Amino acid sequence: MTNATGTVAAHDTDIVSICSRLIRFDTTNYEHGRSNGESDCADYVESLLADTPFAIRRLESAPRRSNLIVTVPGTRPDLPALICHGHLDVVPADPALWTFDPFSGTVSDGYVYGRGAVDMKDFVAAMICVLRDWAASGFRPAHTTYFAFVADEETDGDFGAAWLVRNHPECFGGARYALGESGGMKIPWTDAAGRPVNFYPIASGERGTAHLKITAHGTAGHGSYVRDDNAVVRLADAVSRVAHHRWPNEVIATMGRFLEIVGQVRGETYVLDAADGADAVIADGADAAAAAARSDASLNELLDRLGPLADVVRRAFRPSSVPTMLAAGYKVNVIPEQAQACIDVRTLPGGEERQLAVIDELLGEHVTREFIAHEPALEAPLDTPFYLAIADALRGLDPTAVPVPFCTGGGSDAKAFSLLGIHAYGFSPSCAGAQGQQPQGAHGVDERVPVDSLRFAQTTLDAILRWR
Repeated sequence: MTNATGTVAAHDTDIVSICSRLIRFDTTNYEHGRSNGESDCADYVESLLADTPFAIRRLESAPRRSNLIVTVPGTRPDLPALICHGHLDVVPADPALWTFDPFSGTVSDGYVYGRGAVDMKDFVAAMICVLRDWAASGFRPAHTTYFAFVADEETDGDFGAAWLVRNHPECFGGARYALGESGGMKIPWTDAAGRPVNFYPIASGERGTAHLKITAHGTAGHGSYVRDDNAVVRLADAVSRVAHHRWPNEVIATMGRFLEIVGQVRGETYVLDAADGADAVIADGADAAAAAARSDASLNELLDRLGPLADVVRRAFRPSSVPTMLAAGYKVNVIPEQAQACIDVRTLPGGEERQLAVIDELLGEHVTREFIAHEPALEAPLDTPFYLAIADALRGLDPTAVPVPFCTGGGSDAKAFSLLGIHAYGFSPSCAGAQGQQPQGAHGVDERVPVDSLRFAQTTLDAILRWR
């Protein structure tokens, strides 16, 4: 089997070369149903694993939409199974904005560059290398482990994880836990005595996704008339209210534990003001403005005190509602009967019903909403054997490790696997390079992963998956 460059896949034996080659497959996923497809990349993955003793099952959800499930039987079939999952698709990239071709997989200055370098072909490369090393050494984990290389995470998973869960749940028999993207970064800081420690965030929660299409209704007419029932005006007012709404702070259980652990290590107490009237729509007025100011000040103060951890949890203390698309009218002198917009709403675990009720109040009369995509928020327990095993593995690799749970601002295929009753965690190992290179650029320009981070990912993932 050959890959996109015509070379034999077996020649790629190092995680750096494998990650670079994975990036060269343009698996761009533009939107639901419109994608370059993952089949060529899946061919390459399959070729790298063809000589292993592990069963490989290939499932096509549609033409060129490929999913691979590699099963490694555990030595203890009485123990719960684990899913380790990574997606093969990537978001679009505009080559005109990049220093290198986004699908070149260029290795330069201690980095591997390209779309998917950190989201998430680095993790996929680590999965492949762990499987190859296990095959070469004859190692078998105690727990049956399913390595899932899936399609379509960058839209809604309807051709990937969500499709597998709906149509082939038998692929994951006995699975109780899942490990995928998010978290995993090694973050150096100091403890209360000034000694160096490394924090390792583990995603045990995810904000929910509620992508909304809103429609404002009115009366069509000539553009020269000023009307109170102008759909465009109603839409503009609704979008403005949603965009400027000041969501109050909330501390879910996961983030409460995060603050507790960080506080213990740092010798500090972290308190976040949730503000009064947490579910009320913040309207004009001195009282509302004062409450919003207190809430903002409290969050900003907390983030300032969290130092290098602030960016990890910046989105974990509030829902969000961001307008992203607008559409109305067909001619400048015609008032349309309706106008539409799209809003990216992210909800916190346990609060979706309340949060969507606030959205409805903000939209007001004559504006309706419908879901484009809807995935509820997740929050996995912190006392499961697998979560504790992740933490133990990190401490075994790094005596200064401080594992901490957190809630991600976005989402992942964890939401699909949770439908099978599986507790899902995110830990995609990454670290800075020797010269301070940082993994960066996910969904952005010049996405890149340090070579040192790739090697760290392979070592760390191997240690985690050897849990007993």
